[in-house]
Order: sequence, then structure tokens, then C-alpha cells
Amino acid sequence: MTKADIISEISNKTGIEKVDVQETVEAFFKVIKNSMIGGENVYVRGFGSFVVKKRAQKTARNISKNTAIIIPEHFVPSFKPAKVFVDKVKNNSKKIQSEA
Repeated sequence: MTKADIISEISNKTGIEKVDVQETVEAFFKVIKNSMIGGENVYVRGFGSFVVKKRAQKTARNISKNTAIIIPEHFVPSFKPAKVFVDKVKNNSKKIQSEA
């Protein structure tokens, strides 16, 4: 499912114009991105958490030159689904597999 599919489905279910739904969805993602860029985590109850994770400094190898390089510590965005959400997906995937 793409962002366009999500916008279409929300528009069909709510009766709101696609343009308005698109602006809302874009604003939602922009708020999440800006919050995470600022180092804030975003928690959506029943869905999951968008968190900023710290990666420690590590030594890696450049295989082509056979040299060691140091990758400095950095932060990466991450998503952790809520337990309720994970359980629903697990239970539904069992139904899908049994039907196939």
C-alpha cells in the first residue's frame, strides 16, 4: 500500500476531499520528521513509537583497500510497533496462512 492508496482510502471512508486528506497526511509526517530531527520521540498509543536510537562508534573494514575505518556514533530513526498492534498482525497472519 502506498501513500496515495492510504489517502484514497481515508478519503473514501470519511468523505473528505482527497486534497484535504493529502495535506493532513503530509502534515502528520512532517510533524513526526521534525520531532525526530529535534531528538524527540513520538508515541502513538495502540500503533507504535517513532524513536531516535543512538548507534555507538565502531570500527569497520573497507574491503577494497583492506583498511580499518572508524564510523562515529550517530543517531538513526526507528519504529517500534505497539504490543497490541503486533498481536493483531500475528493473529491475522495465521488466518491468512491457513486460508492459502
